[in-house]
Amino acid sequence: MAIRILVTGGTFDKEYNEHTGELFFKDTHIAEMLRLGRSRVEVTIRTIMMVDSLETTDTDRALIVQNCFRSQEDQIVITHGTDTMTETAAAIAGAVTGKTVVLTGAMIPYAFGSSDGLFNLGSALSFVQVLPPGVYIAMNGKCFKWDRVRKNRERGEFEEIS
Repeated sequence: MAIRILVTGGTFDKEYNEHTGELFFKDTHIAEMLRLGRSRVEVTIRTIMMVDSLETTDTDRALIVQNCFRSQEDQIVITHGTDTMTETAAAIAGAVTGKTVVLTGAMIPYAFGSSDGLFNLGSALSFVQVLPPGVYIAMNGKCFKWDRVRKNRERGEFEEIS
């Protein structure tokens, strides 16, 4: 069965306006990233929303949870902004069972050309295939249980907490 990829926005899919210097959303880069990464994993991609995670509401989280719950696939990767990824992971963990859900994101937009997003997406696709059911966060080659991780803003990376 295919892996479901749910797109929610975040730095992963931000674009840069060279005239104003602002970041904005246009379309997801997931299909292009999979092609460039030469992925041979069967996936189905669904864009749920394109928002900055700092602007993600409880209603948005409920929509993400609903998409996980209703997904026919038992393996789900979610692209999400890093600032509130752990809050969304907690919402999913509280409502969805029997599925393996891996959230991932990027610190640098894919459109910048030097993004960690391609690596993080590949890692998440690998982790979702081998981990037991549960909710996880995959960043920088590491995978964390949803309730044992936080974003260290000073170092710009995710770290395990006890």
